[in-house]
Amino acid sequence: MKKSQGIFITAVLMVICGALLLQGFPGDKDTNWPSFRGKDAAGIAEGFATPVSWDIEDGANIAWKTDIPGLGHSCPIVWGDRIYLTTAVSGMENPELKVGLYGSIQPVEDETEHEFRVLCMDKKTGKILWDKLAHKGIPEVKRHPKATHANSTPATDGKHLVAFFGSEGLFCYDMDGTLLWKKDFGVLESSFFMVHDAQWGFASSPVIFDGRVIVQVDVLKNSFLASFDVATGKEIWKTSREDYPTWGTPTVYAGKDRTQIIVNGFKHTGGYDFVTGKEIWKIAGAGDIPVPTPVVAHGLVFINSAHGPQSPIFVVRLDAEGDISLQGTETSNDSIVWSIRRGGSYIQTPLIYGDYLYNLRGNGALTCFKAQTGEEIYKEQVGNMNSFSASGVAADGKLYFASEQGVIFVVKAGPEFEVLGENDMKDICMATPAISEGFLFVRTHHFLAAIK
Repeated sequence: MKKSQGIFITAVLMVICGALLLQGFPGDKDTNWPSFRGKDAAGIAEGFATPVSWDIEDGANIAWKTDIPGLGHSCPIVWGDRIYLTTAVSGMENPELKVGLYGSIQPVEDETEHEFRVLCMDKKTGKILWDKLAHKGIPEVKRHPKATHANSTPATDGKHLVAFFGSEGLFCYDMDGTLLWKKDFGVLESSFFMVHDAQWGFASSPVIFDGRVIVQVDVLKNSFLASFDVATGKEIWKTSREDYPTWGTPTVYAGKDRTQIIVNGFKHTGGYDFVTGKEIWKIAGAGDIPVPTPVVAHGLVFINSAHGPQSPIFVVRLDAEGDISLQGTETSNDSIVWSIRRGGSYIQTPLIYGDYLYNLRGNGALTCFKAQTGEEIYKEQVGNMNSFSASGVAADGKLYFASEQGVIFVVKAGPEFEVLGENDMKDICMATPAISEGFLFVRTHHFLAAIK
């Protein structure tokens, strides 16, 4: 080959590689959705076109629909060509599930024997590939009328699958359903701290990161954050937490200088060292029944809660240390970039997509903020007479919000509010959807559907 030809070919290859880097390699598209709200709990899956409209009754844009036994608000997760989810099958024929906006705190009276199950499904067909019984017995605690005994979303790293059923235990399987180990933490009293008889069930989901399983167990007595070896179940560390029951999932963030576990709480929202479990920073004075999961974006931590006298949003720097609680009328300090006292969401994890924070409240009020400054861009109503518990997810320039009544609203991302579609699943929808390869996987009261 002549030297001039070699130079020409090299130049052409450099141009092609440059174009591929700009466009993104097909392999760069993350098609897995490994835990609650996908990777890093961000709720985002890019790289594929996603649907605006579908019809669950006539099958338009429905790839498949599979009935799921029992009750479960745990979300589907995706790894490769498989979907995993959990469910709790009551001995009652039609166990109570009450949705909507109401103030009842009394738990469901159901002392029948339950089956706590872990399912694996084919992503392309919806066929159930295996169904494992993790535990069988009368639930150790009661549940809220809007909750189930399978609220916690499972997690996977592609080799291990971890499912948490609260008082019934933590279970680790291989990807083919062989039980590797299990943990029994005893009775975990997930109750309203002011009325202990108001048992509402466990909901915090496990997270797998760098060979460890992280669990947040905030209950009435002996709350803790713990790290276990994912292969063996061996406890690596366990840190006591002085907090009331909470229902949020921890977030693990690997920064340049340190990896930290970020948790929501009432008395103790904060960050912990991933390696040692030692506290790094904390905030006190959030909503008194925190549920939303912390989310990291733009180099900041977004924390949300809305029950009790306050419904704050805190936006915290990742280098925060010590007690960073706001004093008096402060809305910011050296560690808190911005905050609001009222306007956070009660159950929904915030969605940060592009430059904007989308905060959906249980009554359908959607507020859009500039994520890095807190500037309010708009406040609009999503739906009419709909209530919301599922958290928002995003893909392909679209936001997806699933109402409890089963209507999934598709909203255009960006500074101008526009509803692109409303799609009725004809069933209760409490679980946050998963997204993979352009498909929405939506779990309802009775089934899981793949939408394309």
